[in-house]
Amino acid sequence: MFYKEVLKNGLRIVCEEISHVTSVSIGVWVNVGSKNEKPENNGISHFIEHMMFKGTPNRSAREVAATMDRVGGVLGAFTEREYTCYHAKVISKYFPLAIDLLSDMVLNSLFEKKEIAMEKQVVIEEIKMYEDTPDELIHDLFAKTIWNNHSLGQPIIGTSEVINSLNREVMVDFRDNMYHPEKIVISVAGNIKHQEVFEEIRKAFEGLEISSSVLEEKAPQINPCIYNQKKDCEQMHLCIGTIGLPYTHEDRYTLYLLNNILGGGMSSRLFYEIREKEGLAYAVYSYQASFSPSGFFTTYLGTSPKNYHKAIKIVLDEFSKVKNKKIKGSELNKAKENIKGNMMLSMENTSNRMSRIAKQELYFNKYFTIEETIERIEDVQAKDILDIASYIFQEKYLTIAAIGPLSDQECKVEISLFC
Repeated sequence: MFYKEVLKNGLRIVCEEISHVTSVSIGVWVNVGSKNEKPENNGISHFIEHMMFKGTPNRSAREVAATMDRVGGVLGAFTEREYTCYHAKVISKYFPLAIDLLSDMVLNSLFEKKEIAMEKQVVIEEIKMYEDTPDELIHDLFAKTIWNNHSLGQPIIGTSEVINSLNREVMVDFRDNMYHPEKIVISVAGNIKHQEVFEEIRKAFEGLEISSSVLEEKAPQINPCIYNQKKDCEQMHLCIGTIGLPYTHEDRYTLYLLNNILGGGMSSRLFYEIREKEGLAYAVYSYQASFSPSGFFTTYLGTSPKNYHKAIKIVLDEFSKVKNKKIKGSELNKAKENIKGNMMLSMENTSNRMSRIAKQELYFNKYFTIEETIERIEDVQAKDILDIASYIFQEKYLTIAAIGPLSDQECKVEISLFC
């Protein structure tokens, strides 16, 4: 059963009772991420996430970590483009302890200067590790390229230069201006009664003050181009993509299915053509990235420099085929069953269920049952796939980002062949 309560200060609590499990998963979701940053403080949301684990007046950094270890629980956090999440998973009887810890971290973290200095070193090493991994870096490069330096396309982790420039005052000011109750959703899923959930969260968070700040949001404009970052590595890492859909768009289920057909698994068209048939890549897949104001659709592959142009041609050919030829009913049904099956399997995990209801609240301000979602997937027809493909696969949106040993001149592609 699903339950919701809104505190007087605007903070939202969503809860799903699941009686057949022994655990409970909790997430404090703050509707703030790299999208809310300026170039001069890009990476600050992610850095603040790190600092929340570095001590409060009630717990040292070591005690923050030890609190969950003592009861066999899990504590973590992550930052995305539009939100930051602090989460825990425990045996149900330790739910009050988990809420006490999470609220202490989010509301009372000290941001001590010595801890900031130490954590800068850690984050800069994280950035270096990331930059040494081109198959991960390429996705941020693609977002930055297609959105022409809009804040939504900024790297979540930031840059070493910006991280080094941050100080305590800037961090605390950002947190105080952004971490307001009306921007927070606390999501709980597991073997627990909603009355206990609401009571514990009220005690911990009802004192958080209301804010009147409103952030202006503009959708990014598509910047179609080919961008290459030369790097001494064995492969060319590519993202070949186009415009997508906002998170709440009515046609999102159609795009899910299109993605599944093109590059969503080992039986997808791109996987078969590029890996199984031609042997051009080990890793090849597609995905849609959706956010409040916009989204993009892209494919990734890593291939030998000598196969760069051939691989891109195959991808563009598959884009053209899916928008110009109606897919067979059997292929569409397979995609539907795949998505439904993956979704149902993911629901066996309380952490996934906690995340699901949190995102529904953040983006839709409402709850969708599994049955409703399945019904929407089933409603998609072959013509709908054709329509959405015709919309997104246009030359005016096509963007390619590449990392590898080829020069800019060698990376040029005749996009006019794409139709």
